[in-house]
Amino acid sequence: MIGDGLQQGLRQEGFTVDWVQDGKAAALALETTPYALLVLDLGLPRRDGMQVLKDLRRRDESLPVIIITARDALPDRLAGLNSGADDYLVKPFALEELIARIRAVSRRQAGRAQPELRCGPLRLDPVQHLVWLHDEPVSMSAKEFSLLHELMRAPGAVLSREQLEESLYGWGEEVSSNAVEVHIHNLRKKLGTEVIRTVRGVGYHIGSDA
Repeated sequence: MIGDGLQQGLRQEGFTVDWVQDGKAAALALETTPYALLVLDLGLPRRDGMQVLKDLRRRDESLPVIIITARDALPDRLAGLNSGADDYLVKPFALEELIARIRAVSRRQAGRAQPELRCGPLRLDPVQHLVWLHDEPVSMSAKEFSLLHELMRAPGAVLSREQLEESLYGWGEEVSSNAVEVHIHNLRKKLGTEVIRTVRGVGYHIGSDA
């Protein structure tokens, strides 16, 4: 129940979420898929969460890790942090606190506040989830923000619909066949038709005069 609620809540906040429910599946996912952050429960079947963390750090992976657990004793918290966790959150907790900790850990991982992304008059703050056009704030949905963020991370690159879907939707999340096109259409209405360019048969990129 907690996992399902976290998955839905984080997706509503604009995060792309893959959820696995045992330690071996988590280890496989971490070895085969690049992630920005791991939220790790310690009480996992098949392989304990602490062992997943130790194996991750043994490979010198710097992926940020937030432990969530019912183990609230001081020795448990110290063991988690000393094994390489970046933060430790005891159940029960509010989703808002987890989101705040995710953003704080992400900032610390970069060594400073993550810089704004800029393309011409367009600015995007990846931490606060804010967008400005000509210094005027632009309101957008979580998916629209995530799509724009993905394009602005590599303004010279053309990203296919499949690449954008992969960055916007987690495993098992239902995706309609024209979801990306709908988000692109809505972004163009808010930002101007020339901001996001279509390369026919290939994909999309941020326009040079965005």
